[in-house]
Amino acid sequence: MAAALTLLLIGSLLQGAQSKEFNAIVPQTIEVLRGSCVTIPCSFEIEDKYESSLDDTCRAQWKLDWENVVVFNSKDPQTLLNKGELTGDLTKKNCTTTLNNIQPAGSNSYFFRLECDGLKYEFAAQRVLLSVKDVSPRPTLTPSALKVEEGASVSLRCSAPAPCLSHPPTVTWTKGLGDIVETLRENKDKTKVLTSDVTFTASHKHHGETISCEASYHKQNGSAESAATLTADVSYAAQILLSSDCITAGDQLNCSCWTLGNPPPTVRWYLNGSPVNHSEELSVSSERLNDTTTRSIITVNRQQEAGLSSLLCRSVNSRGSATQRFCVGSSEPQKSAQSPDRVMLTVFISVVVALLVLVCALLFVIRRWTVLSRAQKTHHDRLRSQCTGDTSTVTAGPLLGGEGQELPNNAEGASGGSEKTSEEGKDVVYSTVNWRTRSQEKRAEASEESLQPGGSYLEEEMCTAGGTLRGFVSSALEMEGLYGNVGPRNVKKEVGSEYAQVKFKDKRGMHK
Repeated sequence: MAAALTLLLIGSLLQGAQSKEFNAIVPQTIEVLRGSCVTIPCSFEIEDKYESSLDDTCRAQWKLDWENVVVFNSKDPQTLLNKGELTGDLTKKNCTTTLNNIQPAGSNSYFFRLECDGLKYEFAAQRVLLSVKDVSPRPTLTPSALKVEEGASVSLRCSAPAPCLSHPPTVTWTKGLGDIVETLRENKDKTKVLTSDVTFTASHKHHGETISCEASYHKQNGSAESAATLTADVSYAAQILLSSDCITAGDQLNCSCWTLGNPPPTVRWYLNGSPVNHSEELSVSSERLNDTTTRSIITVNRQQEAGLSSLLCRSVNSRGSATQRFCVGSSEPQKSAQSPDRVMLTVFISVVVALLVLVCALLFVIRRWTVLSRAQKTHHDRLRSQCTGDTSTVTAGPLLGGEGQELPNNAEGASGGSEKTSEEGKDVVYSTVNWRTRSQEKRAEASEESLQPGGSYLEEEMCTAGGTLRGFVSSALEMEGLYGNVGPRNVKKEVGSEYAQVKFKDKRGMHK
């Protein structure tokens, strides 16, 4: 009997654990900008026996608690007070909804109602409080204070609530800080927040600067902004400014030493290597201009200046020190430890000079290469012209007459030498004259043919610049007159060249 009761009790407990009740899960409070929109994260549970009722017939409603007025209906979303959109899927028990143009200012509770064929239920026990304000939610800056040393890496996060997913806020940082990464994160209650992270290296220029992140929210009639700020506290070594100098006023020499640093530095003067003590001949005064800048002035009379060989200003704080040497009688100071600004200027000038030298060297090489290329091209063109006839001046071989004797030089001159000018003013080159020896059996026949009208004529091939020379026929006739009387029987050998031939033929062929 006891065992049966135990089994019954266990069965009841299991059944109770498996059965579900009507319940809605929504945030308790959401801060909203009046005239803006809000996305209400929502999910629900129903009793198991109604699971089959979750279908396409279901619709979502949102009601004002104190008036029991429907402000949104997913089946008719554009005709009610708050036009919105059901972004969840009711068949998956997701009732997330976006409501637009939230009015009026103040706090109002809303609850969800589910309506399906065969199922209607109001989740009135689970309400969400919309806190509607005239000002936009203020972002949160983390960390809220910034105190670092120069050169340290800094990471700041700006978190801005994102009550409306269709119009998330826009976050803007102080200009020129560093790299920015944005992420939309989810809180435990399913609401969203936009985080914007910026990373940069701390510099003395950041000290005292107000760093801000501004969040801009969309409204029905424009936008609204709110910002979070902090003031950077960056510690850095003492520095001496370039404005430090010496001037002569009457019978006195006044030298001023401008220094800055965080924490504020102290200034000491040294004459001829010894610390300066205030006296009748020397006076020292210091003035704190702000929390980082100090100006110290030393006055030296003419009598003391006569025995002065060196004057030093030394600025010291917990982060470091700087020293400057002043030239006595000159308004241009000399630094034994140069300030970072002057060092950067020196490096910049050196880089510019190096670049100029490099550019000049490149121009010289390009110029030299161009000259050599042109010279090589000219040489190549000359070699090529000897084959193409552009400007070549090839001289014909010696002409022989009689029994192996050379013809007179005037014969060569009559032919134009190695160059001949045509009617068009172009150069003509007769490259080769080939004399062919005939046998003794054909001499009589050649003699008879030479007496016939027309005589022999010259067939010539010549190379010209720019095309075939139009006046080559008249030149050929001229060559015929020069060499027509030289018989082939007097030729002992053949003279050859690369370009042309001059042959004897029947003169009657020339006059046809």
